Amino acid sequence: MTAEISSRSYRGQSQEQRRAERRARLIAAAIAVYGERGYQGATVKGVCEAAGLTERYFYESFVNSEALLIDCFHLVTARVMGEIVRAGEGAGRGSVARSRAMLQRESRMARVFLVEIRGVSRAVDQAFDTSLRAIGQEVARLVGPAEAVDDELLQAGVVGGVISIALRWIENDYQPPVEQAVDSALRLGTVLAKPPRKRRTS
Repeated sequence: MTAEISSRSYRGQSQEQRRAERRARLIAAAIAVYGERGYQGATVKGVCEAAGLTERYFYESFVNSEALLIDCFHLVTARVMGEIVRAGEGAGRGSVARSRAMLQRESRMARVFLVEIRGVSRAVDQAFDTSLRAIGQEVARLVGPAEAVDDELLQAGVVGGVISIALRWIENDYQPPVEQAVDSALRLGTVLAKPPRKRRTS
C-alpha cells in the first residue's frame, strides 16, 4: 500500500520527482539569498520564502542550513568548473591564452562562495578543500605541459594564491578593474605551464 502511494503521480509527476524539484528550488533560492545577504545573514525561513515553499519542505530535503550550504557549494563548483573547462578548451593551444580565458570566466557566484563557504564548520571546510584539489588538477591538465609531473603541492599553491588574489580584490570592492586582477592571477597561474626542471645528477 505504501509503495502504491509513494509512486502515485500528481500532474504527471511522481512524489520522487516533485521532491527533487522542491529540492532544486531550495538550492537555487539559497544561492540567490546567500549572494544577497551572506550565509550568516540567511535563515531557513528566508530561503523557503525565496523558493516559494514552506519550512516543512526544507526539512524534507536537508538536515540543517549547513547541509544546504554544502549542496549549494557543490552545485556552484560544478558550474564554475564546467565554465572553466569550456573557456580553457576554447582558447586554443597556448597555455597563456587558456589561463587568461579560464580566469576571466570566474562567475560572481563563485566569488560570493569564496567568502561565505570558509570557516562555517569542519565539514564545510573539507568540502571546500576537496573542490580546490579538483580545480588544481583540472587547471594543471589544461595549461600544463604534457610532460609535467602531477605535483599536488604546486597545484595547491597556485590555486590558493589565485584565490587570495580574488579575495583581496573582493575586499577592495572589486578594484582594480577585473582585467588587472586577471593579469595578476595569470602571472601566478602560468607557473603550472612551465616545464619541470631536470634534476642534476652527480
